[in-house]
Amino acid sequence: MSKFPNPLSLPKDVYLSRIQRNRLVVRAVRLGIIFRLFVIFFELIGVIWINSSTLFLDAISSVTDVVSSLFLIFCIKLAQRPPDHDHPFGHGRYEPMGGLLLGILLIVLGGVMFFQQILGFLYQDAHHPLHPWAWLFSLIAMVVLETAYRILISIARESHSPALAVDAFHYRMDSLTSLFATIALVVAAIWPAWGVALDHSGAAAIAFFMIGMGFFAARENFHQLMDRVPEAHFFKLVQQAALRTSGVQGTEKIRIQRYGPDAHVDIDIEVQPSLSVDRAHKVSQLVRRNIQEAWPAVQDVTVHIEPYYPNDH
Repeated sequence: MSKFPNPLSLPKDVYLSRIQRNRLVVRAVRLGIIFRLFVIFFELIGVIWINSSTLFLDAISSVTDVVSSLFLIFCIKLAQRPPDHDHPFGHGRYEPMGGLLLGILLIVLGGVMFFQQILGFLYQDAHHPLHPWAWLFSLIAMVVLETAYRILISIARESHSPALAVDAFHYRMDSLTSLFATIALVVAAIWPAWGVALDHSGAAAIAFFMIGMGFFAARENFHQLMDRVPEAHFFKLVQQAALRTSGVQGTEKIRIQRYGPDAHVDIDIEVQPSLSVDRAHKVSQLVRRNIQEAWPAVQDVTVHIEPYYPNDH
């Protein structure tokens, strides 16, 4: 060999897959904003008409979702920035960092609203009954949100996008909050004397649910920021891609960092001890390419070469 070999270029499909993933997530978030704006507008009409704390809190929950979606789009755009001198592993952590901040915000808002509803329950005006059709507003909101969930989860499964599936699951969570509001208002319509108390109780349940959602979102994003070991199927995917490479006799250590849209793989491969350095280097390049083809989210692969000896494990 007269010169150092050039790195193997990736197929265009790998880059297109990364671009399409980001576009798909942003498009789904924008679609979610449209659905939620409709829900907010519809529920605020109900708040003005019937003065329901439950509907108001459900609308506030949807407003926070819209703000969260806009902030998430901003973080996704930042996460798409390529690696540079100061950030050699890219900027993918912007996405889980944004998710962590939004989870904390949801916990704080839910806690404040829960405290307000407890005070409202203790100092309620018992002579202010709710409108008997108040539940209709939250019921329609629940139907809209559940419809959005079913549309997005169908797209997520068709495109094999786990990020979109998570966003679709968020719609299911929102539809459940509207379900809580509907149940509280239906019960209040059946027992008008308890209407205000049940209205505040339903709003408190939604606030408590917001705290739980915020905690779950913050925990999952915190795990990514702290490099928690990802799911087992990612390790299997990487190992199978490496073993498909000609010249690889086995694999040992596999370490994966997953953050937002990006991932980094560190893998030890075993080759024949008699293999030349030149040939071993070519094998490592092929391993890198095969892993990135199998999992386009992988930005870089560090390959360690080790000699293969039978029955040494």
